[in-house]
Amino acid sequence: MSIIYSKYAVRMSQFSFAEALLAWFDVHGRHDLPWQVIDDPYQVWVSEIMLQQTQVKTVLQYFERFISRFPSVEALGQASWDDVAPYWAGLGYYARARNLHKAAGIVSQQGHFPSTLEQWIELPGIGPSTGGALMSLGLRQYGVIMDGNVKRVLARFFAIEDDLSKPVHERAMWQLAETLCPTERNHDYTQAIMDLGATVCTPKKPLCLYCPMQQHCKAHQQGLETELPFKKPKKAVPIKSAQVLVIQSNQQWLWQQRPNSGLWGGLWCLPIIENPAEFATQCQALGLKKVIQRTEISHSFTHFTWQLEAICFEVAADQQEHLAIELNGTWLATQIATEIGIPTAMKKLISALRL
Repeated sequence: MSIIYSKYAVRMSQFSFAEALLAWFDVHGRHDLPWQVIDDPYQVWVSEIMLQQTQVKTVLQYFERFISRFPSVEALGQASWDDVAPYWAGLGYYARARNLHKAAGIVSQQGHFPSTLEQWIELPGIGPSTGGALMSLGLRQYGVIMDGNVKRVLARFFAIEDDLSKPVHERAMWQLAETLCPTERNHDYTQAIMDLGATVCTPKKPLCLYCPMQQHCKAHQQGLETELPFKKPKKAVPIKSAQVLVIQSNQQWLWQQRPNSGLWGGLWCLPIIENPAEFATQCQALGLKKVIQRTEISHSFTHFTWQLEAICFEVAADQQEHLAIELNGTWLATQIATEIGIPTAMKKLISALRL
């Protein structure tokens, strides 16, 4: 089916779609998530950023700890990044956290939350869909979202076979979402369509038997539930190799804080040599000779998989200052490093080494 719909078809679907969805939500929707319990735009904001490319069950492990440490936008905005990083470590996609921290600083200086979609979008890390969610769920005003759940529900309901990554089809989907989105109970509708996509109209093995849209869903009628939305053929994920220097002395390891931008921005990591050809030369220049253990781990990112070989060196106490200067590092016990914020790959490596 083309993404171009007749106004009549959309108009006829609007009432039945919203009413059926809200009736389902009242009985089967999620009403007890931590950020739903109190009416607080800040907590909704934190949850929306955490939920980007992360499942609810994972976010639940981080959200309450984060809010306990930073209970208000002022508390987050006035904190240093070094204070924030440990409370995000392990969630991944660290640019989200840096943008949230930066935006919280702007809002705390202004003294009030944005009151319009345009004002939300001006903040770092907030696009039209997140802004729409904050208008709807955070401020209880009219807002429209277009996250992966909404795209999937609408693509299946209307049997849309177009490539939704193309701007022309993306714009048409937004128009469709806006047409269907009611003004009354807007915040419930926003939560309902996300819940339907997350719990029933799932990416794999959708539970069509329990879906309130089943009778009217064109994808279900045509047997296309698992084929939609349109998926581009997956490209092979490249595999990259690197060496990790585990330099030990007096029960401490040498750690480096990553640059603020780029992979694992602002977190603490063991020194990584990304060019294997440079490994021997760098070790020789640093005076690293006594290898006490080797191990390998694999860690997958969105766009590549990293094969990391950890080489453990034992060095004398009188080498500590020299190595800290040469590698711009800090000697820390592993427990301390973990507490100030290390990525999941480093936690995997610590577990694998068992030192």
